[in-house]
Order: sequence, then structure tokens, then C-alpha cells
Amino acid sequence: MEALLAAFGAALAPPVLLVVVAAAVYGLFIGAVPGLTATMGTALLVPLTFFLEPLAAIGAIVAASTMAIFAGDIPGALLRIPGTPASAAYTDDAYRLTQKGQAGLALGTNLVCSVMGGLIGVAILVLAAPRIARFSLGFSSYEYFWLALLGLSCATAVSRGSAVKGGLSICAGLLISMIGIDIVTGIQRFTFGDTPLIAGVSIIPVLIGMFAITEILRKCATPAPASRPEALRVGALFAGVGGTIWRYKGGVARSSFLGAFIGALPGAGADIAAWISYAVAKRFSREPEKFGTGHAEGIVSASSSNNAALSGAYVPALVFGIPGDTITAILIGVLMMKGVTPGPMVFVMDQGLVGAIFAIFVVANVLLLPLGAAAILLSQRLLAVPANVLFPIILLFCAIGAFATNNAYFDIWIMLVVGLFAFVLEENGYPLAPMILALILGPQIEESFMQSIIKADGDLLAFFSRPIAGTLGVLTLAIWLAVAFFALRSGRQAASSR
Repeated sequence: MEALLAAFGAALAPPVLLVVVAAAVYGLFIGAVPGLTATMGTALLVPLTFFLEPLAAIGAIVAASTMAIFAGDIPGALLRIPGTPASAAYTDDAYRLTQKGQAGLALGTNLVCSVMGGLIGVAILVLAAPRIARFSLGFSSYEYFWLALLGLSCATAVSRGSAVKGGLSICAGLLISMIGIDIVTGIQRFTFGDTPLIAGVSIIPVLIGMFAITEILRKCATPAPASRPEALRVGALFAGVGGTIWRYKGGVARSSFLGAFIGALPGAGADIAAWISYAVAKRFSREPEKFGTGHAEGIVSASSSNNAALSGAYVPALVFGIPGDTITAILIGVLMMKGVTPGPMVFVMDQGLVGAIFAIFVVANVLLLPLGAAAILLSQRLLAVPANVLFPIILLFCAIGAFATNNAYFDIWIMLVVGLFAFVLEENGYPLAPMILALILGPQIEESFMQSIIKADGDLLAFFSRPIAGTLGVLTLAIWLAVAFFALRSGRQAASSR
């Protein structure tokens, strides 16, 4: 008990708390602006950490990333433009709810589930950090190949409509992910002589194009009459949220644990956790046909998962000094700059600092509730702005976000071209979610496969030679066979009914 009180005493000390609150407000702004990711916002904080004590520096990074991951849900629900890649999984559901006049339910559910998922992730971080990290260390390139391929298989679950169109959407995403230099041979692929394409296509301009530009084009093609919705109040923001979360309480628990586990795997992160949790929720739902049409179950599951994944990513970072994602990689650099080397000895030599870090996580997630509610109440007034004023401003922010990714004007062209391409696809019934998932997972699948095939000297059976890899491989192949079987059966039933 004394150690617990000491940890929270250190975390709630006025200098540390002031830094945490300031970083939280900053993170809300970063996450709410399309194109400015949590990683980018965290990186911009690094110069400021030079002047802070170790605990305050860690608190700034934790608070900013926690707020940014949630804040990405706000433009997703109001404008169908995800602020961060982790929000893209359930943007359609949140936006559809807003169109039905239930913006408060969408954003309130996002907020409360993010807090719950974050706190569950912290509990897992505190109680099971050494065990989860030890298990994740058993993953080699074979396991990561099957894990990424399993995640890609979830694209069949998150897509709506024709399975063939969903498969073509996956292929389009994989094709875009292959642009650039081959990681093994060093040969340029699909660059067409353009130097900016040598580094590949960045995910942020593509995401902005797929969601923001397509929505702007859709509004221009079918302009809606101007409306001024009533401003949300705190009571309206949380009305119905408790009943919704209680109805899907199993999804909150399942997705929080799944998110914490995926976050603990180095290189996975909140983006993959959100997509996989959304797909799993749809698979076990009693109403899978409602996903993507304004169904709160997908929002509950995915928003719980991505915030839990943030906490899970700190497991290998603190216990073994292995970054779970790009944010924890930045944190490790800051800790080492402060003279603290992450690893098992930190838990022995500096237990007070570790306890205070855990307390910082709790404080940041608790602060998310009031600060997130304030951000929602301010941001939702965007809906009252006339479209002829709002959308040029949105386009300007999108261009800034795309440019800021690599400080390259070429990314703005990528955003525009992909946006036009995605608009044509969506208007013809091709789902965008599988393409996004393939774009995110494509590089990891290719890199893991090439590393594995080189180690195995071309022996494909080596992909099943390790227990975890073999289990993941059999599970992935079983999903593929099941999808093929049900597709053939439904095709035969459709043919026989004619």
C-alpha cells in the first residue's frame, strides 16, 4: 500500500500533473487533425523532454499518445475522416450513427470504451507484464508472417457486399504497398522513374485520400441541404452509452484483452489491434450484417482494443527494452537520454520509477474522460458550419497533414489521386476497409516472408516447424478454406434458386 501511495504521489505531484494535462490537450489537438498521427505528435514532444524530469517526460508521452488515439475518433464520427489510422476500422459505423442523429451515442461510446480499454490495458500491464513480454519474445519472422496474414484474413470479415470485390480491394491495397524498393533485392518496383516513389507510399496520405477526399467528392456530387444541428450537452453525450456498453460488455472485455496482447507484440500496435478486434466482433456478433451501417457493437470493440494496445505496447518496452510500436521506440530513446535503461533490472533497481509510470497510465486514462468530453463538445460544432465554408478548410488541413508526413508536396498528389480512385471504387460497390488493411499489413507480410524463406533456405515446411507458427498457420489456412467453402456454397444456392 505504501508503494502504491508513493507511486500516485509522484504521478500527481503538481509539476508532473501540469505537464501531463498540457500534453493531454496537445494530444487531443494532434489526434483530431486528419494526417497528424499519435506517433508524429509524440516525436514533436521529444525536444521538450530535454528540459523535463524522467517521470514528467514519460507522462507527457503517455498522455499525448493516449489522447491522440481517442481524438482520431472525433473527425471520423463527425466528418468520416479518421484522425489516426487506429480510428479507420470503425469510422463508417461512427459516421452512420452521426447521420442518424446519434453523434452523442457514437462519440460518447468511443470515449467511455477508450477509457475502459485503457484502464484494462494498464491492469494487464501491471499484473502480467513479464509473462506477456516473455511470450512475445518467442515470436520470430515465421510467427509474424502468419500473424500478419491472419490479420489480412480478417479483411474478409470486415468487408461488406461481394466477396469478389472485397478480394480485389485487398489486391489493390497489396499492390500499393509494394511500390518502392524491394527489401531483399533492392530493385525498384512500380516507381515509373519517379524519385519520391522509391521510399514507397506513406499510409497517412492514402488514408486521408480514401476518407477525406472521397467524402468531399461525395458531398460535391450530391450536396445536402444546410442544417444546423443542436449542440450536444454533457447529458446528451452520455445518454444511452451505459446501456450500449452493458449490452456489449463481453465485447469490451474480449477486445481489451485482445488489444493488450496484440500491443505487446513488437511491431503490431493499435492500428492492427483495432482492425482485428473489429473483425472478431463481427465474426461473433448476432447481427454481423449491421456492421458498417451504424452499429455500435463494432465501435465498442475496436475503440476498447486500440487504447488497450497502447498500454500493451509498453510491456516489451519496459521489461526487455524492445519497442512494441513507434511510440514506445520514442519512449525508450527518451528514457535512455535520461540515464534510465529499460530492461529487467529496472524492476529491481528502480521500482519507484516503474510504479510511478504505471500510475501515470492510470492518471492519463482517467483524464481522458473529462478532457475528451470537452473536446467532443467543442468539435461537434463543426457540423453547424456551412458546407461551402467547412469543406475548403477540411481540404486545407488534409493537404497540410499529407505534406507533414514526409515534408513532401508529392504526398499531396498521392492523397488526391488515391482519393479519386477510392471514390470511383466506392461508388461501384468496392469496400475500402480491406484495401486499407492490406496496405497496412502488406509490408510486414512481405518482410516476414522474405526473412523466413531465406532462413529456411526455401523450405516452406519451416513455416509450420515452430509450435506457435504452426498453430497460426493452420488457423489461417482453415479460415481461407472456410471462406472459399461458404462462397462456393452461396454461389451454388444462388444459381439453383434462379
